Amino acid sequence: MIRVLLADDHLLIRDALVLLLDTEPGIEVVADVGRGDEAVERALALEPDVAVLDLDMPGLDGLAAAERLARDLPGCRVVIVTAHGRPGNLRRAMSAGVRGFLGKDAPGARLAQVIRQVAGGARYIDPQLAADALAAEECPLTPRELDALRAAADGAPVARIARALGLSEGTVRNYLSAAVTKLGVDNRHAAVRAARDLGWL
Repeated sequence: MIRVLLADDHLLIRDALVLLLDTEPGIEVVADVGRGDEAVERALALEPDVAVLDLDMPGLDGLAAAERLARDLPGCRVVIVTAHGRPGNLRRAMSAGVRGFLGKDAPGARLAQVIRQVAGGARYIDPQLAADALAAEECPLTPRELDALRAAADGAPVARIARALGLSEGTVRNYLSAAVTKLGVDNRHAAVRAARDLGWL
């Protein structure tokens, strides 16, 4: 029996996935939650074989939750299910240790197939997303520029970003300015939007 934890902040989708997987032989849903931090907490308590995580959730997003699970519960394999199948998200998922990545537009039976594959030690990447990732341009931003943009995403002032990152305000301004220049936009807010649209944040 493959023990599965489901995490999606949309209750309707989560309930539908539970019902779908309950009809699959050899798969048991041991928990379903609506937040990424809850997913990590429940996974550590229940030690499922596979965690199926939505990419965008409150608390922790799916990638941050996947990173925590890879570190704290390496026997739990992670599948990301998302409506945001951008190539940059796929790259970030792979570096976070995710074993499966598929869009929410995939047929329902495919999720059960993917769960079985990753539980058996294989990987599954949606073929179209994989092709798009290979064709996509590389992110020109440095890790620190990306950190500064992430911290600026909610409109925080430079002083708060500097405190959060442990940097001087001047260094933060330099990182944000470099990101704006590299992305060819007018300001840091547009840089955040552009980097998100490309899947780099």
